[in-house]
Amino acid sequence: MDFKDDVQLDSSQVESGGRRVPGGGLAVGGGVAGIIALIAALVFGVDLGGLTGGGAAPAPVDSGSNLAAQCRTGQDADQNEECRVIGVVNSIQEYWPTAMGGYEEAKTVLFSGAVDTGCGAADSSVGPFYCPADRRVYLDLSFFDQLQSRFGAKGGPFAQAYVIGHEYGHHVQNLTGVLSRSQNDRQGPESGAVRVELQADCYAGAWAKNAYETGLFAQPFTRTDIEEALSAASAVGDDSIQERTQGRVDPEGFTHGTSAQRVKWFSTGYETGDPKRCDTFSGAI
Repeated sequence: MDFKDDVQLDSSQVESGGRRVPGGGLAVGGGVAGIIALIAALVFGVDLGGLTGGGAAPAPVDSGSNLAAQCRTGQDADQNEECRVIGVVNSIQEYWPTAMGGYEEAKTVLFSGAVDTGCGAADSSVGPFYCPADRRVYLDLSFFDQLQSRFGAKGGPFAQAYVIGHEYGHHVQNLTGVLSRSQNDRQGPESGAVRVELQADCYAGAWAKNAYETGLFAQPFTRTDIEEALSAASAVGDDSIQERTQGRVDPEGFTHGTSAQRVKWFSTGYETGDPKRCDTFSGAI
C-alpha cells in the first residue's frame, strides 16, 4: 500500500491528542463487566453511544505532534504511521461522496491512553471505535500491535486501513440511520449488532476496491494488501475471540460475527466494489 509521493494530504481531517481522562477509565464499571468490555473492545468497532449517552465533541489538546507540519505529502504517509492514517482517512472521505448522496465528513481523533468523547470516557482497551454522538472515529495506534501479538493477525499497513475503513462504515451507517439497529438487539448470531458490524466490514471492502480511483495511491492494492485485511478480519471474529478467551464458542454472545462471516462480507464489498451489495439485513448472513 503505497501513496503517490507528491499527493497532498489534508491533515485537517485528523486530530492528534484527544483529551486525556484522569485515571483513564472506561465508563462501564469494573469486574466482569470490565472483562467483557475488554473482550468486546478488542473486536474493534465498539459503539459507546449506547453505554454512556450523548454529549459534545471533545476538545483536542496539543500532544506535541503537529500533523499539519509533519504530514504534507504521500511520501510522508509512506514513512510515518500518523501520516498514513491521514492518507487513508483522506481516501475514504474522497470515496464516500461518490458512493452515496449526502455524505458528511467525520474527523478521526488519534489518542494515547485515554480520551473524552461525545459518548463518554474511553481508554485504550476499547480499541478503535466510532462515536455517533460527536461523529468522530477514535484510534489509539497501539491497538494495531495488539492485533498482531494477541490475535495472530498478519498486521501491516493495509490491516490498519481495513480497521479505519470499518469505522467509517459505522459513520455511513449513522448517516443513513442503520447504526441504530444495533442498539436494542445487541447479541446473538443473527442479531442487529452482528449485522451492523458485518455491513461495516463490507463497506470497508467496497472502499478498498475503489480506493485507487480516489487519486491518493500509487497503484491498486495488491493481493498481499488484501490478505492483510482478511487476516485481521479473521483474527477478530467472535468465535476466534471466544475460543481464545473462554475456551469455547457461545453463539448467543456474538456481537460482531464469526471469522468466516467477517472475511465473507469484506470480500463481498471488495469483489463487487458496490456498497449496495452490502445488505446484511436481508436473509441469512
